[in-house]
Amino acid sequence: MSGFEGRDLTCIRGGRLVFEGVNFAASPGQALLLRGPNGVGKSSLLRLMVGFLVPAAGTINWDGTPISSDRDAHGARSVYIGHLDALKLSLTGAQNLSFWARINGHGKDHVLAALERFGILHLADIPAQLMSAGQRKRLNLARLIAVPSPLWLMDEPVTSLDAEGSELIEDIMAVHLDAGGIVIAATHQDLLGNRATELRLTPVIGSEYGDLA
Repeated sequence: MSGFEGRDLTCIRGGRLVFEGVNFAASPGQALLLRGPNGVGKSSLLRLMVGFLVPAAGTINWDGTPISSDRDAHGARSVYIGHLDALKLSLTGAQNLSFWARINGHGKDHVLAALERFGILHLADIPAQLMSAGQRKRLNLARLIAVPSPLWLMDEPVTSLDAEGSELIEDIMAVHLDAGGIVIAATHQDLLGNRATELRLTPVIGSEYGDLA
């Protein structure tokens, strides 16, 4: 597996500066936590990392090659779990995961295992609209297993989870790291103990960007 890094990144959204001069690096088996107050740019940085946004300046590389050179390849090696649950409410648990597996070039081989690992196998045939917020969160996170990828990018992964669910996702992240995966998460929580390093973003003086970040 390859290293993942960003150098001298600048993000501008809506014509306003969100951050500039940001660097990050994560090697196989490493976790990186994005820290800072709300609105500082943690979510924007994650979107740059997955390729949803393009940096105004700087580069993001996988194994020394810019991710912009082959966005399909970068999409195939990464799973992005946003702050909002990416679920179609009319589909069942298994159908939601099968959809994500299919569009990422995978079969259904890992769908049931993903549901079981997250303790929601009993929801395989239940529409997402009938699930609780915590169950939907677990279903959304189950994409990490249903769509095998070395790079996990997550925005507030333990929001809406109870203590048991938070412990479960930490265990799953630890297994991913042990297998040589990379985990990058924007979070206000203490996750993974001394296994994680931190990147703290600070507000840009004179920049009012609020929810854009």
